[in-house]
Amino acid sequence: MDIQAKRRIIVALDFDRLDVAYRMARLLVGSVGMFKVGKQLFTAAGPEALRKLSTLGAKIFLDLKYHDIPNTVAGAVRAAVEHPGVELLNVHSLGGRAMMEAAVKAMPKSTRRPKLLAVTILTSMDQGAMREVGIQGTPADRAVRLAQLARECGIDGVVASPLEVRRIRKVCGPNFVICPQGVRPAGSDLHDQKRTSTPGAAIRDGATYVGVGRAITQAKDPVAAAEAVAQEIAEALQ
Repeated sequence: MDIQAKRRIIVALDFDRLDVAYRMARLLVGSVGMFKVGKQLFTAAGPEALRKLSTLGAKIFLDLKYHDIPNTVAGAVRAAVEHPGVELLNVHSLGGRAMMEAAVKAMPKSTRRPKLLAVTILTSMDQGAMREVGIQGTPADRAVRLAQLARECGIDGVVASPLEVRRIRKVCGPNFVICPQGVRPAGSDLHDQKRTSTPGAAIRDGATYVGVGRAITQAKDPVAAAEAVAQEIAEALQ
């Protein structure tokens, strides 16, 4: 398997039991680059999930989307970076400039610190859903503007739909981390995602990583599914 391609894959461990998540991670640890621990697993198992997954030598994306007043988010960020294995963590860009700047200030000064990302517009939201909560414009336009704002605040990158990757890369530059979620290999069930694309297309558009969940973890053969994603990424990188 192409090592560079494998490193680009982040698998979402969306389970409510740590033993199940750990078995999946142990199965996939040689086939992907990172595991995403989100609200479901973290609520069920807490920091123990990070500790146990880190014993596999796994890198972790702590996907808790902190969104609160600046002081509260700063405290959460300071606590998050102390957990073992955390390579990426995130806040929600809709918390605004002051909140994002507070999160950046709370990060360690070390060059080997985790990367701090900002969520733009959730991949489950389309223009109608945005309008219902008072957000005007298209998902793409809002996501690009929020990515620009995050970059201005000193955030390292964003979580966005794969459909916005090309535009975000263009306006935010080559070193900005772009981690699209809702990525689905061709022919996969879209589940609750509304703005999605394939791994190869996301990489060709400039994604740093691709986030894949059920298309791998619910496959009959998760390792084979991960290898197929890695192969698609490798072809795109060429």
